[in-house]
Amino acid sequence: MKPLQMRKRLLIAESELNRVMLAQEYRALSHDIGQLTRQARKLSGIAAVIAALAGGFVAFRRRSQAPAASRSSWWPMLFKGLRFVLPLVASYRFK
Repeated sequence: MKPLQMRKRLLIAESELNRVMLAQEYRALSHDIGQLTRQARKLSGIAAVIAALAGGFVAFRRRSQAPAASRSSWWPMLFKGLRFVLPLVASYRFK
């Protein structure tokens, strides 16, 4: 076998090995990105619920610091908060 033919075969074999390795790395990367995406979705749901609860807490604190004459019952505020938070919790639980 001539040296050029041998070199050509070696380059073809090396190219095939590189192609297989690239395909394996691509599969591993796509798997990792999928896991990262799932974790981000879970965290975004939790973050939305925490933000809603924190907003409700801040609003309640501001409201409790207002003069007694300007304060109304806290029941309507509670129901407004529940109407906002419950859909977020439901969307988080069923994903």
